[in-house]
Amino acid sequence: MNTNILINLYKQYTGQRHESLEPLTGSGSNRRYYRITGRINLIGVCGESIEENRAFIYMARHFHTKGIPVPEVLAVSDDESCYIQEDLGDTLLFNAIANGRNTGIFSTHEKELIRKSITVLPSIQFKGAEGLDFGMCYPLSDFNRRTVMWDLNYFKYCFLKATGISFNENSLEDDFEAITDILLGSSSETFMYRDFQSRNVIIKDEEPYFIDFQGGRKGPVYYDVASFLWQAKANFSNEIREEMIETYISEANKFTNINPEEFKKTLHHFVVFRTMQVLGTYGFRGLLERKAHFIESIPYALNNLQTLFKHHLNEYPYLSKLLIQLSEMDINNITTLKR
Repeated sequence: MNTNILINLYKQYTGQRHESLEPLTGSGSNRRYYRITGRINLIGVCGESIEENRAFIYMARHFHTKGIPVPEVLAVSDDESCYIQEDLGDTLLFNAIANGRNTGIFSTHEKELIRKSITVLPSIQFKGAEGLDFGMCYPLSDFNRRTVMWDLNYFKYCFLKATGISFNENSLEDDFEAITDILLGSSSETFMYRDFQSRNVIIKDEEPYFIDFQGGRKGPVYYDVASFLWQAKANFSNEIREEMIETYISEANKFTNINPEEFKKTLHHFVVFRTMQVLGTYGFRGLLERKAHFIESIPYALNNLQTLFKHHLNEYPYLSKLLIQLSEMDINNITTLKR
């Protein structure tokens, strides 16, 4: 059993037997997490994909040498199916800002935690890319046309078709190609975390640490800013988003020169793309697999769409019109389609 591998790793690393091994709530992946208690508490991880395990272990060790706050990987099994890492606790940023998410009014303390988190992002993207072997990334090494089209089609087949909205597939594909060209025109030699959001930030001693970056690859910096500030259930106000974008630009300017107006204009396209990508996930995990967390997130993502399309985007007019129509749908009609 994999748990026996973790127990042996714990004993090899600490020199003592463990006291308990408790399963932890996992993410949407096939990795399984455990808290192993004893002389010191550690986190054990077992994953079915050896390539994915290698990606995380390699990136975590690389980022650690760069001074980026990530869990330290302490021991790895010979077959690379399991590893143990530093235990950073259980306080996710998502939970630490729960009052603000639920009320729409974020306290000074909650805003500070958000600010601290996005302040570290440029270091992950720029310093993290220095000397990083992108060939170790899983499943792909860079943000390219194929990966963009995968996400767009994920949205089309797993969410859009499930809503029952009638659409012209040829016109939609024309706009898919248009937005893909815009996104790929912003490529850079930076690390794209890809799932940079409050559920992947752990707060320890009032400081942020970052997890679940194994799906990262070479890609544009805009994607992560969009992922974080437009995370569906984070429920950030436009005021907070504007403030955090300014914070991000200020920090990123330590690594490169950023024109704020051009940055915000390009960021808007990535927000639209990321919103479609997560709706594809919500469609598959929620409407098809009936997982409550993903179903509950759909209204928040659709609300993001309503905010995004206050101004029409001429770069892809058919897609814009379709997304506006989607954002105005009765939520109950969508979430009951696959019952």
